[in-house]
Amino acid sequence: MKKLNRYGYAFIAPFWIIFLIFNIYPVALTFYYSFTNYSGSGTAEVVGFANYQRLIADSYFVEAFFNTWKIWGVNFGLQIVIALILAMIFSDARVKMKGLSFFRSIFYLPNLITVSSVALLFGILLDWQHGSLNMVLMNIGIISEPINWLNEPTTAQLSVSLILTWMWFGHSFIVVMAGVSGISTDFYEAALIDGANRWQTFTKITLPLLKPILLYIMITSLIGGLQLFDLPMLLTDGIGSPDGSLNTMVLYLYNQAFKYNNYGYAAAVAYGLFIITVIFSAIVFKSMYGNERKQARRV
Repeated sequence: MKKLNRYGYAFIAPFWIIFLIFNIYPVALTFYYSFTNYSGSGTAEVVGFANYQRLIADSYFVEAFFNTWKIWGVNFGLQIVIALILAMIFSDARVKMKGLSFFRSIFYLPNLITVSSVALLFGILLDWQHGSLNMVLMNIGIISEPINWLNEPTTAQLSVSLILTWMWFGHSFIVVMAGVSGISTDFYEAALIDGANRWQTFTKITLPLLKPILLYIMITSLIGGLQLFDLPMLLTDGIGSPDGSLNTMVLYLYNQAFKYNNYGYAAAVAYGLFIITVIFSAIVFKSMYGNERKQARRV
């Protein structure tokens, strides 16, 4: 048995070596750099909590924090509403929609397109001089002159949110439908016999039983949303224009590290982002399951 155990350790050794080198070591080194003034070259001088004190008082990081929340909030709200509406339609026993597999493929297709291709596509569509969107809106009389969608803070944030909604609502829809398929049809048949309408069936049966699925979607979307970087980076000049409205927390981190060579401060931003993500994920989890746990303890 001892010989077999040694062989077992030999088989799992490559994984642990790679994991330690490419995962644990960078995380530990970043944590160390967050307490230094490392600039990418030379020696790193330890400065204690100076980077974290700067981070708390940094107005640019606070602005990036709120920008990230605005973009993610609109995006998540729209995609979860669309996913739930589609789930309500496809799970309705009265309608009996067909072609679910086809629609799932079509809705999920934007998620398979690379972000660089999406940015190029919408950069052309939203171009204020020759963009297709302005031309269509002008031809049907909705607007009288072209709108520079990516040059105004409000429209730029809204554009990024809508693009992200288009990319991710299909993923949310598939996850929601997977949860719906796990709900027993007996509930829906009983509701149909009792004369419950579509809204009552959805709010009293589907939505409560989808609570774990919605929690999963919200937390994963929150983690991904707080790490938003690539689309604002590609749609703008890389610094979050216009007027810093697309300067997200990760884009701010990227610029601090690779544009201004403030690697020590960028490391502190990375750990600040990690702490923010953990705190808000815990708040979401507690808000959805805190009352149930209290009731269970009372019982």
